[in-house]
Amino acid sequence: MRGNLFKPFLHNEFIETSATFSVKNPYDGSIVGKVYRATERELEQAVQSARAGFQEMRKLSSYERFFALQKIGEGIGKREQLLVETIVREGGKPIRFARNEVSRARLTFTWAAEEARRLSGEFLPLDVAPQTRGYVGLTRRVPLGVVLGIAPFNFPLNLVAHKIAPSIASGNAIILKPASQTPLTALILAEIIQEAGLPAGGVNILPCSGKDAEMLVTDGRIQKLTFTGSAEVGWYLKSKAGKKHVTLELGGNAAAIVEPDADLEFAVPRLALGAFAHAGQVCISVQRIYVQKDIFQPFITAFLETVQHSMKMGDPFDEDTVVGPMIDETAAAKAESWIQDARKQGAKILAGGQRRGAFLEPTVLTHTRPEMKVVCEEVFAPVVIVESYREFTEAVKMVNHSHYGLQAAVFTRDIHKIKHAYDELQVGGVIVNDYPTFRIDPMPYGGSKDSGFGREGIRYAIEEMTEIRLLVVRF
Repeated sequence: MRGNLFKPFLHNEFIETSATFSVKNPYDGSIVGKVYRATERELEQAVQSARAGFQEMRKLSSYERFFALQKIGEGIGKREQLLVETIVREGGKPIRFARNEVSRARLTFTWAAEEARRLSGEFLPLDVAPQTRGYVGLTRRVPLGVVLGIAPFNFPLNLVAHKIAPSIASGNAIILKPASQTPLTALILAEIIQEAGLPAGGVNILPCSGKDAEMLVTDGRIQKLTFTGSAEVGWYLKSKAGKKHVTLELGGNAAAIVEPDADLEFAVPRLALGAFAHAGQVCISVQRIYVQKDIFQPFITAFLETVQHSMKMGDPFDEDTVVGPMIDETAAAKAESWIQDARKQGAKILAGGQRRGAFLEPTVLTHTRPEMKVVCEEVFAPVVIVESYREFTEAVKMVNHSHYGLQAAVFTRDIHKIKHAYDELQVGGVIVNDYPTFRIDPMPYGGSKDSGFGREGIRYAIEEMTEIRLLVVRF
């Protein structure tokens, strides 16, 4: 790239197209960069490139895939500062969280490198009946072909990595569409990938419109769709995907249950951070907190004090900032309207609730009802509701009263309650004694209900991008 001009990455080259768009800084509205947008012409070329690239990718040895992924991880380390600053500028993410994202992306690629060397199969004794005496079977996982990855704005590097890294590790080719609000980080990653020596067409990264991306979703030459984004868009794209394999990592409405035996000195600041970090624009951001009635008052007192003194809102380049701007003013205004709707229906605002442009104050609500949007829908903003409950089983039912089921948390030392939560919570992951926002990249990550299906987390994504092939031999 040169200056503020960014180009799509197609067949191992950076190309110019007939259309451009500008990327704006959510904090001050300044232009961060100008991007050439891929049109139908370039997307068709990308499909042809990926189909050809797949024929080379699938033949790479596990060592060659390992080496390329390791090199990409090292390249991320060398460009760490550039990547961090770009994430802050194009997405408004506070710098402390941008640094963490870059570190995690490096882990994602280096862990994928290890998984590339661990792809294995099974030996199956098939002589289980008289007529199959002398038969044996072997299985191995084989890549599907061309993968289409569609990534969101809130993690413009690491969620891109979670599409690309397992695709490389498993020998697929991938066409990656970054979010239109935050494509610059992905195109810097493309420079790093270009240096890794992969076959041309193995990775194509093309900013394009949603409408044009839909053309790829319906293209029969693409074997796999992996999408991270809103439930509305995700389920719509699945309906258009035809016979493709599909992984959907969609919205969440993460809840936490806090029992009387919880360590409040740890739980309170963690839940506040989980609710308000990056202005709540995280799929597993804490949106609902259910506190046992006997400790509700000490919890809410400590929680509001933490919000007031530790959840600083402001310039995302300030090291102390926790709450930066939302991705745009429209998103902030939508969340503000949900807060006001809840207030009109009887909810009480304990903190925040005010908006200034794209900034929405860290907001705490109580006296809510399950049908309010701030409770039953995904707010995706710095908004959390806190309510009390009597019995643990009641709290579990309150968590389950949602269309979403990504992750939930339980703060308790009671092993029987932990088991009950694990058995009964309708979510993809149950986190004990930490916030539901917890994620380390090798773990399986995904949800149930409207939160989608399939799993990310490198080994699990590799399984989603491959299928089992059987060999039967008669001796």
